[in-house]
Amino acid sequence: MKMKRLLFISLILLPCFLLAQTKKTVTKSATATKTKATVASATALKNSIDRGKTVYATYCLACHQADGSGVPNMNPPIINTSWVLGSKTVLIQQILKGSANKVEIDGEKFHNTMPAQPQLTDQQIADVLTFVRNSFGNKASIVTPAEVKAVRAKTK
Repeated sequence: MKMKRLLFISLILLPCFLLAQTKKTVTKSATATKTKATVASATALKNSIDRGKTVYATYCLACHQADGSGVPNMNPPIINTSWVLGSKTVLIQQILKGSANKVEIDGEKFHNTMPAQPQLTDQQIADVLTFVRNSFGNKASIVTPAEVKAVRAKTK
């Protein structure tokens, strides 16, 4: 009888025990991979924001101001507006093509010309837009150089 019990434990319960242990290891491994991906994503966002801040200081600050508030009736604010938090394509096109006409954003009209900045690299445009979309109280997704490249190819 003891032999049957031992055989039962060896053939049935032992594989179940080992399988349960394997699943725990896989779960820990998957969690570690997910954590590494999250850290890498956060690092990429921070690096892009840091680079974008430099581009903003060089090309955008004079009109949109250090706090993103813009200048009433002239240069739009970039704080929680539908343009900043909306379509990445519209923002990318705005930098590539600029604007010479009045622009209406969230019911307010702005009359100053925004010069086109096509000389900026895809990386610089992605970084400055990521900075703007994640500064001044804004919280939006990262803009990638690949997205800028795709819009640039379609924008003439």
